[in-house]
Amino acid sequence: MQLPGLRIAVAGGAACGEEHRRLAYDTGREIARVGVLLCGGGGGVMAAAAEGARAGGGLTVGILPGASAAESPPNPHIQLPIYTGLGQARNLVLVLSAHAVIAVGGEWGTLAEIAMAIKHGRPVVRLDSWRLEPPSGAREPLLTRADSPAQAVAAAVAAAGEAP
Repeated sequence: MQLPGLRIAVAGGAACGEEHRRLAYDTGREIARVGVLLCGGGGGVMAAAAEGARAGGGLTVGILPGASAAESPPNPHIQLPIYTGLGQARNLVLVLSAHAVIAVGGEWGTLAEIAMAIKHGRPVVRLDSWRLEPPSGAREPLLTRADSPAQAVAAAVAAAGEAP
């Protein structure tokens, strides 16, 4: 079995409302068409995105904060759990392992993932997520916004092709 080479991370809250759950699920289904879904492996947006990717026949990878399943049980939709033992520092492993990141909603951890991704040259697509601009007001070329899961994945694929 040959796996698709494109890896797209979905970042978002460990708890989420129904709208973000739906957006994440649909984003996961779209990712399954083009590559592998990476996420933090937990609940909320991460579980919904992984569920959508599995439903679409895709591979799901969870980058978990604990050193074992006892410390960090993955959500039931994760096929390949990666136990890091790094706590929240695992967010850096997640974004560096991806060609692009899609942020769905989210809280402070999602904001940190967005910042780390941009800092390390990974494109980020915001889907009903943080509204950001640098203090200079200049446009950040690695940060885009999408209005739908299909648009978010298309933007991530296009941006990943341009990323270093």
